[in-house]
Amino acid sequence: MTSVAAGLWPVGDEEELPPRVGMRWQTRGVSRPPRIEPSGDVVARIASAALALPDAYEEDAWTGVRWRVRNKTFAHVLVAQEGYTSAYRDLTGVTEPTTVLTFRSSGDELLALANAGPPFYHPPWSPTVVGMVLDEDTGWDEVAELVTESYRFCAPQKLRRLLDQ
Repeated sequence: MTSVAAGLWPVGDEEELPPRVGMRWQTRGVSRPPRIEPSGDVVARIASAALALPDAYEEDAWTGVRWRVRNKTFAHVLVAQEGYTSAYRDLTGVTEPTTVLTFRSSGDELLALANAGPPFYHPPWSPTVVGMVLDEDTGWDEVAELVTESYRFCAPQKLRRLLDQ
C-alpha cells in the first residue's frame, strides 16, 4: 500500500522550507506547521562527542537526530514545538520552539538531574531518560559528559570497557 493510498501525503516542499525543516508525512485533515529541526551547529556539537564513542552512529529520528549504539538510542536532539506532542512542552507549558536533548541516566545522577529543575526535566515516558534544554547558556563540556554517561548506560560491557582503556 502506498502512503497516498493509506491516507497520508507529504506536507511542505523542501525548497520552500527553512534550513533543516524537512518533508514530513501527516494524516489527511490534520493541519500542522512543518517540523523545525535542530540547528546544524547544535547537531555538530553533540555529534563531536557522540561519534567519538566506540561503535556509535548517527541517524535521523522521527524528528531531530539521534545517536545510537547497537540499536539503543543514547542521545536525541529535537525541537519541541507547538502542533506536535512534546513531553517538554507538556511539563513546562513553554510554547515557543525549544531545542532539547534527551539522554539516559541512572542511579544518583538520574535522581539529581531529574530533580534539578531548568535546564533539566524528566519526561514521563521513560524512568531512565532525562531531558535538557539547549540554549545560549548551555555548557557544552557538560553535554559531552552527559552524552558519554548515557552511552555507558546503553552500550554493552565490551564497548564500555574500551572507554576505560
